[in-house]
Amino acid sequence: MNKWLEDLKQLDFKNPGAWPWPFKLAGFILLFVGILVLLYFVIYQGQIEDLDKEQKKETDLKNTYIEKKKLAVNLEAYQQQRAEIEQAFGALLKQLPTKSEVDALIIDINQAGLGRGLQFDLFKPTPTENFTEFYAERPINLKVVGNYHDLGAFASDISKLPRIVLLNDLKVDILKDSTLAMEAVAKTYRYLDQDEIDSQRKASREAAKAKAGGK
Repeated sequence: MNKWLEDLKQLDFKNPGAWPWPFKLAGFILLFVGILVLLYFVIYQGQIEDLDKEQKKETDLKNTYIEKKKLAVNLEAYQQQRAEIEQAFGALLKQLPTKSEVDALIIDINQAGLGRGLQFDLFKPTPTENFTEFYAERPINLKVVGNYHDLGAFASDISKLPRIVLLNDLKVDILKDSTLAMEAVAKTYRYLDQDEIDSQRKASREAAKAKAGGK
């Protein structure tokens, strides 16, 4: 080992051609490794990074293709499902009266109570409607008096009307003669015509702009 160290100290780095062959070999190997490292950082590293990017892009494209292929395979099922949803939505719309039918529906609610022998202490439709984007809600405040079975039958008759009517905020009290007084808010709904829908959408946009401007 000491001999190798002594030989290394005696090397003339200005004249590598005079080195003993083991040191020439070691120097050649170090030079070769250095060139490879230099080539990696100067040339190959950028190419490798580009290759990684292209491989990632290829993977993303494959995933996109697979997703689109799944959609294409299930397209017919999606179209059928959409048709069923549209059909169900249309059926629900038919359960909402038009503007001209609301008054007739209110009469039907009143007649349902009278048909069960109930006494109306209050039957007061609100003068105005509550609007949403696609439908209008008309609350009716009512109070009916009768026995338990007739009140239950009245509620059942309401649920069986061909138009949607919901009983909300139910409150039942026992009177002195053992009859029951039921207070409720019956809500009827109607769908809006196109002019009303356009008006509601315009009002929503204006409200959104006003809210954004107030911030």
